[in-house]
Amino acid sequence: MSAVQVSKASESSEGGRRSGGGRWRGGKRRAGDSKRRGGVLGTRPWTAAVFLLPALLLLGALVVYPIVFSVYRSLFDASGNGFVGLGNYGAMFSDDGIRTALKNNVIWVVVAPTVSTVLGLVFAVLTERIRWGTAFKLIVFMPMAISMLAAGIIFRLVYDQDPQRGVGNAVWVGIHDTFADPAPFPGAKPRPKADLAPSGGGAFTTRSAVRAGSPVKLPLVAVQPGDLRGARSAAAAGSRPGQVTGTVWLDFTRGGGGRPDVVDGNEEALAGLTVEAVRGGRVVGSATTAADGTFALPAAQADGARLRLPAANFAEAYRGVDWLGPVLVTPAIIGSYVWMWAGFAMVLIAAGLAGVPRELLEAARVDGAGEWQVFRRITVPLLAPVLVVVLVTLMINVLKIFDLVYIIAPGSSIRSANVLALQLFQSSFGTDVDEGLGSAIAVFLLLLVLPVMYVNLRRIRKERRR
Repeated sequence: MSAVQVSKASESSEGGRRSGGGRWRGGKRRAGDSKRRGGVLGTRPWTAAVFLLPALLLLGALVVYPIVFSVYRSLFDASGNGFVGLGNYGAMFSDDGIRTALKNNVIWVVVAPTVSTVLGLVFAVLTERIRWGTAFKLIVFMPMAISMLAAGIIFRLVYDQDPQRGVGNAVWVGIHDTFADPAPFPGAKPRPKADLAPSGGGAFTTRSAVRAGSPVKLPLVAVQPGDLRGARSAAAAGSRPGQVTGTVWLDFTRGGGGRPDVVDGNEEALAGLTVEAVRGGRVVGSATTAADGTFALPAAQADGARLRLPAANFAEAYRGVDWLGPVLVTPAIIGSYVWMWAGFAMVLIAAGLAGVPRELLEAARVDGAGEWQVFRRITVPLLAPVLVVVLVTLMINVLKIFDLVYIIAPGSSIRSANVLALQLFQSSFGTDVDEGLGSAIAVFLLLLVLPVMYVNLRRIRKERRR
């Protein structure tokens, strides 16, 4: 290469450095100017505003305006013309139905998220140890694909009082009948104006005292035909020295022709009934009727006493638990909610469990820690952020629970199962329409949700800082 070419090349490289330095310095100045002028939005903030405007308008129309209008409407009476100030809020806390709804909301917030989160944690940890864990997760998560309406209809049938339709009572009755003997003649009762009379609790007691040597007749009617299978003909009891005897039978002759209070030849005996001798309110003797309906009690015990047929002889067939009654309706509905949302909790916790360092768990096991210690001291603390997310999400969800309660609870128990969201609907659109009171409930419900949302936002910010 000649000297002239070397000289031109050096001049070219020096010019390039100067121009590059100028661009770098110019670029630095432009970046600084951008930071001073527009900050994060850059030199054209109006461009970002144009893109955000549709979302802001939609947010204002669907969120901000309803909140402001609800606050405004809650200060007026049912007609919307009379200003009552905070009167609707005072009426809200003085109403028994709303206080019941508030109490039930507290139960929901405490029980439903906790149980769902605990079950989700247990399922997530245990399914890691089985081969068919994926299939189990799919089955547990599947209720999430069902709408609240469909789930409410399903559990309204599950909790049906009739064991022939309600799965819950079908199982419960099957377990009960396995360990408890059924009543021999459910529904049976004495004839009107007979010597046997109701004595409370479903039992029947003779009006007069019995004596040894005078056989007692205890006729009954309204016996179900199915309870008489294999029954023998009744026999009139005879006198026995030192005993009080008698007969219990079905005082009904098929085809007619029978005589009341008389043991006719073709009338069936009621075997297996318990007969008690009662004196001074105490049971002093008891006997069981034989196959022909007769019984015998020692005269030393029964003479001068009254005879009683206890209620256990006539108790109606066991029909299970009244799941949707006033006492159990709220726990029953919470059970249906847990059935739906335990799968949601399990999936989120399983995702967090997948990120737990396995070397920590193995190191703890090598050091001699048991599985319970590993779970309690390592797994749960490492999953704490995920557990908080699940718990807070479910708490917000149950604060506005409505559809499950509205569908599952029958009309007779709807007041016992009432929650704030349902009361809001009933106050605003029910028989006694009062939009002022309904708006006050809506504002109060919003105030209950805000602290939970605040805790959730703080947690999200802390996660971002990390």
